Amino acid sequence: MAEKPRLKLPKEAKKGEVIEIKTLLPHVMESGQRKDKDGKAIPRKIINKFVCEFNGKPVFTADIEPAVAANPYMQFHARVEESGTFKFTWTDDDGTVTTAEESITVS
Repeated sequence: MAEKPRLKLPKEAKKGEVIEIKTLLPHVMESGQRKDKDGKAIPRKIINKFVCEFNGKPVFTADIEPAVAANPYMQFHARVEESGTFKFTWTDDDGTVTTAEESITVS
């Protein structure tokens, strides 16, 4: 489906700190409205759902529509109270799921 996701978040934080999280998933995000050189419609293939969880609890979710550009980029903030793992999940129209994880140590 896509190349490896790029993630940017701190490896360490203080308890209660609000951290910035950035993700980018290389993906063509074909809207289904363009035609190929023979005039046939190119099938729609977009990431339609993004979910971020921390230690199994939802932090941020987004329903993505065809108007989003290729290589969808997400930037959001989260407050961390304990050490753990962020899990990122992108779901494609065809049901393909791409996941990535990143741990953070909270002191």
